[in-house]
Amino acid sequence: MDGNTAIANILKMENTEYLFCFPANALIEACAIAGIQPIMSRTERTTVNMADGYTRVTNGRRTGVVVTQSGPGIENAFGGIAHAYAESTPILVIPGGTARGRLGQSPDFDAMVAYNGVTKFASQINQTSRIPEMMRRAYTSLRTGRGGPVMVQVPGDVGAEEVDESVMDYRPVKGYKSLGDPSDVADAVKALLAAKAPVIYAGQGILWAEASSELVELAELVNAPVMTSNTGKSAFPENHPLSLGTGAGTMTKMVRHFLDKADLVFGIGASFTTNLASVGIPQGKILVQCTVDTRDLNKEQQLHHAIIGDARLVLQQLIEEVREQAGPDGKKGNGSVEAEVKQVKDEWMEEWLPLLTSDETPINPYRVIWDLMHTVDRTNTVVTHDSGHPRDQTIPFYEAIVPRGYLGWGNSSQLGYGLGIAMGAKLGAPDKMVVNIMGDAAMGMAGMDIETAVRHKIPILTIVLNNHVLSGYARNYPVSTERFGFTNLYGDYANLAQNLGAHGERIEDPAEIIPAIHRATEVMSTGRPVLLEFMTKEENRLSRFPPR
Repeated sequence: MDGNTAIANILKMENTEYLFCFPANALIEACAIAGIQPIMSRTERTTVNMADGYTRVTNGRRTGVVVTQSGPGIENAFGGIAHAYAESTPILVIPGGTARGRLGQSPDFDAMVAYNGVTKFASQINQTSRIPEMMRRAYTSLRTGRGGPVMVQVPGDVGAEEVDESVMDYRPVKGYKSLGDPSDVADAVKALLAAKAPVIYAGQGILWAEASSELVELAELVNAPVMTSNTGKSAFPENHPLSLGTGAGTMTKMVRHFLDKADLVFGIGASFTTNLASVGIPQGKILVQCTVDTRDLNKEQQLHHAIIGDARLVLQQLIEEVREQAGPDGKKGNGSVEAEVKQVKDEWMEEWLPLLTSDETPINPYRVIWDLMHTVDRTNTVVTHDSGHPRDQTIPFYEAIVPRGYLGWGNSSQLGYGLGIAMGAKLGAPDKMVVNIMGDAAMGMAGMDIETAVRHKIPILTIVLNNHVLSGYARNYPVSTERFGFTNLYGDYANLAQNLGAHGERIEDPAEIIPAIHRATEVMSTGRPVLLEFMTKEENRLSRFPPR
């Protein structure tokens, strides 16, 4: 067998189901022969995004594998891989490469150098005898510690060269996890129990560790409310009495209220970064952080306590330690914290319900989000967003109630990302309803890949909030907008979807939102993707609460 066949066989041993690819690369055919289905999108970036969503929704139990051609293929993939790096998604990228005899020849693109800053591990298989070694190293990196893209480049002549089968000793690789230092756990719990108003800050590490049930148990045991970052959204059920919802560029009022009054913030699976996917922690709090990555420690503020370890394993230690220090019932309260959460939530919802239930036309985008949430079965639905106002409007008000019922992101903010991860998520969780909420600007970035969903029979629901404008930008470019129409956008996306083979509808009446979602569900049951284009107003009111 040749090098490509050897790599394909290893991918098959590692339970690779799909090869997210864009031609040309001889590894595609070798994988197809091995029984791995190629999934080809319209652009390399969407190819990478699909692998990202597939890995996320399976919590890394299955790894998205990306194959591109050398040169322009791996050049075009940069945005998607950089985004996966920002979001800490472990995907395996295998680009083709220049034959070894011509390495370094200008203008040859050196992927190993170019991708060094946006991969967890990047190397080249420089001879066939090293194929097992390099693939072992790749999968070990993918499955151990913080996630991130891993790249293994295959020069063209290595892929075509015959392999000495005596060196092909390969066994599937497992990931390795660690407990926290018991003394660190004890110190952290002591601080947590001494706090008068603690808040638990949960990040996406909870989702990757599949530790939501342990998080709920700890929160109830210490009677502490829980907020999540955007990337951690769905790690804690947002209909739980102790849930504060999500804190990011937009947030719930509960997050701002309890974060401001907290005397201790206990981060679990969170990096404590301030950006669009999270919220900054006010100064003067006692900070405790549980993370798998030492790079998170003492980042923006100095920590008081830290634990390095897998979120699920550490949560189990924390629960045991709380019972050791405070008794079997811990600090289970009398309902006062839950009552305060409800009071603040009721005040906030009273302010926003007129928008969430508005009958105005053009349709208010909040009405679309509200009706979607109250129409789908949220226990069997995966929702994601795109950049800009669709993200900012969905995050606070769509309540996620099961792990990975929401795929949040925002450490990077590339328009069009949501469509690709939605398709990948549907392939990874075929029994789930998968919904992507995007604006017309994001549609312009990725819309042609609706055809990818049609061709591969990936029945996702794409909701386009079309207001014919780049929302929120006119205030920054008043002359450009007034004189030259800088922020204006145009398009009939329902018609475009129909021409690409999907089911498309344009909805202008808010009373038709729920019936349209029901019709979409019926169509998707036949294996056909759906695009619902809601004609909306430019709604610039956002649930933002600056720090006090």
